[in-house]
Amino acid sequence: MLARQQVGTRLVHHLVLIQSRTNIVSVRTNSGAKLMRWQTALSSVVRPAALAAGLGVGCPSLAEAASPFEGLAGAWTGGGRVTFESGQSERLRCNANYSSSGAGQRLGIAIRCASPSSAFELRSDLAYRAGRVTGSWQERTLGASGEATGRADSGRVVLRFTGAASGNMAVALSGSSQTVTIATQGTALRGIRVSLRRR
Repeated sequence: MLARQQVGTRLVHHLVLIQSRTNIVSVRTNSGAKLMRWQTALSSVVRPAALAAGLGVGCPSLAEAASPFEGLAGAWTGGGRVTFESGQSERLRCNANYSSSGAGQRLGIAIRCASPSSAFELRSDLAYRAGRVTGSWQERTLGASGEATGRADSGRVVLRFTGAASGNMAVALSGSSQTVTIATQGTALRGIRVSLRRR
């Protein structure tokens, strides 16, 4: 009897693997008595898992290769402060729009801010490839423009801009909020720091 049960158990394991596409697996002894009835969900697990493996879902290397631009896409609003060359500081109110295209390989930036005494509108068109960022920028109220280069990873974009003005810009994303920091040299506007949330 023990030997028959062991044989039946081995048959169960083999039939579950061979007949994974069926919903029910039944095993009978030579005498026709049913040993057990198996409900299997292997077909609903194995096939999606194989498909996911084929597509690279959950693959760390593919996740690392994904563009960080996609997480920034959308409309944002918030505020912060601007610091001028004189040392004076004022409150800012800002609205921003980020548009991602090309499967996350391109990012358009439009940030508009206003303080009691000034306003600025920053536009930028950026391209992402293997962690590197290149593109152009312009400040529309002054008519200034130039080139931008830098790096990006998950949740962070760091740029160095040159041209009519030079400086650095950093965007740090955390969930539904982000912080934008800009520092410039050779202009009346020395620094901007704003915190934005999704609209």
